[in-house]
Amino acid sequence: MAVSLPPLTLILGGQRSGKSALAEKMIEDTVAAGTCGGAIYLATAEPVASAGDPEMAARIDVHRARRGAHWRTVEEPLDVLPVIVENARPDCPVLVDCLTLWLSNVIAAGRDPDAAVEDLAAGLTGAPGPVVLVSNEVGLGVIPANAMARAFADAAGRANQRLARAAIRVLFTAAGLPLILKDTST
Repeated sequence: MAVSLPPLTLILGGQRSGKSALAEKMIEDTVAAGTCGGAIYLATAEPVASAGDPEMAARIDVHRARRGAHWRTVEEPLDVLPVIVENARPDCPVLVDCLTLWLSNVIAAGRDPDAAVEDLAAGLTGAPGPVVLVSNEVGLGVIPANAMARAFADAAGRANQRLARAAIRVLFTAAGLPLILKDTST
């Protein structure tokens, strides 16, 4: 029997904390076999960038190998909201992995990160099906030594705070273990 997801879930954690695997499992436990032709895995990594970065390509391969045939992957590094609106349905959730890469793509494209996050948060309230967002909590580490890295960490922190306010459920993952930070679904 499938369980239900709230309209918007945010999963935070550090690098290699288990957040993506947790998000995938939540959706796999939710989607009844064959009901939607495959849940949507919205990957935000730049495919071109990973071609010149063997370590990033290996990370992407691990994520792909972990997903089974019940997933449909859509790669979109910038314009994630239209993909969510087009694909989410009550019986077919969308997993966005990950917002941190999306945010770095937004900044690299010369877009205002705060405006992009605000647009995303506002648009997610009308999503036609459940959405699970995965994001790195980059502010838990050492304060970066350069201004650009500090600006990115600040933008990511603001993004996580804004999306956490919009989310019904927020989980923090460490060592593969989830901790519920917020759950207003009950």
